[in-house]
Amino acid sequence: METLFALIGSAALLLWGVRMIRTGVTRSYGAELRSVLNAVGERRLRAFAGGAVITMLVQSGMATALLISTFASRAAISGPIAIATIVGADVGSALVVQVFSQRVHWLSPLCIAIGVIAFHASSRSRSRGTSRAILGVGLLLLALELIGRAAAPLAQSQGVAQLIGSVLSDPWLALLCTVLLTVFLHSSVAMVLMITAFVASGLIPSGAGLVMILGANIGSALLPMLSSFKAPVNVRRFLLANIMLRIAMTLLVFPLLDAYRQWAQTFGLEDGALVAASHLALNLLLAALALPWVDAIDRLMQRLLPDRTERGSLEVDILLDESALGSPSVALACASRQTLKIAELVQNMLRQTIEVLRTNDPDLKDRIELEDDVVDRQYEAIKLYLARLAREELDQVESSRSIEILSFTTNLEHIGDIIDKNLMELAAKKIREQASFSDAGMRELEEFHGCIAANMELALNVFVSGDLEMARRLLLQKAVIRDLERRSIEHHMERIAAGSSASLDTSSLHLDVLRDLKRINSHLTGVAYPILERAGELSATRLRTETK
Repeated sequence: METLFALIGSAALLLWGVRMIRTGVTRSYGAELRSVLNAVGERRLRAFAGGAVITMLVQSGMATALLISTFASRAAISGPIAIATIVGADVGSALVVQVFSQRVHWLSPLCIAIGVIAFHASSRSRSRGTSRAILGVGLLLLALELIGRAAAPLAQSQGVAQLIGSVLSDPWLALLCTVLLTVFLHSSVAMVLMITAFVASGLIPSGAGLVMILGANIGSALLPMLSSFKAPVNVRRFLLANIMLRIAMTLLVFPLLDAYRQWAQTFGLEDGALVAASHLALNLLLAALALPWVDAIDRLMQRLLPDRTERGSLEVDILLDESALGSPSVALACASRQTLKIAELVQNMLRQTIEVLRTNDPDLKDRIELEDDVVDRQYEAIKLYLARLAREELDQVESSRSIEILSFTTNLEHIGDIIDKNLMELAAKKIREQASFSDAGMRELEEFHGCIAANMELALNVFVSGDLEMARRLLLQKAVIRDLERRSIEHHMERIAAGSSASLDTSSLHLDVLRDLKRINSHLTGVAYPILERAGELSATRLRTETK
């Protein structure tokens, strides 16, 4: 039992080491990695090399696939080039395994020491990310050493040998189990390194190890596909192509594994080294066969997944970069850009609202209500994105910015609901009753609405710039809006007292519109509070201190 616990703990340490390398590199060099993909153009060999290099640095084919997905969703990379890049990522994963499967365990204490010392010695984000990656390398090497030590006694146990033999006796079952385990672990690199360590220790026969390598290859292709299930069709195409290529390669080499193993062993390779080398050879062979045919493969994918005109498709898939979650500053920039997209929609809804109230246009009212559905869906996407980002280690500035973005998007969503559920309901009532505001009343509503629209523009500028002076101006507008509302109500009551039938008929509508527009302004001013609070310009309460 103690040996089993040691094995489980070592496997967990291996996964953590791989994750530390990935997060460290993406946080420190995320922008540079994106520039590598941005520079590939339409050259398939350059794309292949770029995919391999990025994967070797981030230790994750899935992270590279998500990065390619971002470019594909923006139509910044063609289908054939995306396929060439993902094939390069497969080779990059195999090269990582090849490097770490060498006997370099003695580097582990040195990497851990350098990583810990450098992490505590620096306060800069890039330096800390690099230190984290170095520490991750040390933990990964340590984990491999511990796995080898823990697996050796298990290899001598007759009961364990029988249990493993019963599972591995059916190659197809072993293949399926490895696919599922790779998906569960979310790391093909860690999975293949564990297989290599188990084979080296004698816990798993080399023949079964080769079968499991094929399963890990398929499992690693399933990971990004599962996470991009709702992605645009051009993203799903190259991910599906990656899966189909790996399945085809598995079916091609599966009957030849025994003959290949016997031939490869004539070179005197140890079993663990044989498995690691075979993993690299498999992916190089896949690249050699696939690269000349990427255009034909892309045409096949277009037939399998044709373009569709998808109603209600959201730009959230374009701007929220999943691969940026390991680099908080980049992820927050993505979330900010998406927030501005939501703001643009809400701004358009607000601008059209006064038109509906003026013209009684039912089609425009329906269009505004549909736009609110889009706002709601994009808000949910940002909320989930920031929740996933919160799982990362954020510094105080990043954490504060994340909260500000979430708060502002929540306010924007509330504004959309006020327009949809309240103002459009009032507009529907006005349309049903064929009512009309008095000329003076309509002018007052247009003036009031214009002030709210101007404050929304100011609120967006405050959100983007964080400017203290603009934040002060925005908050002072609350008093201006209160005065405008009060004067408008007074004038409205004067018109009723003077016997204006139009004012009397639309009295409740007029007052409700004022109230809802004022509520919108209250949500807009919320963006100013964090800025003013940081500057120490907010008091704990607005109540005057009682004098005695």
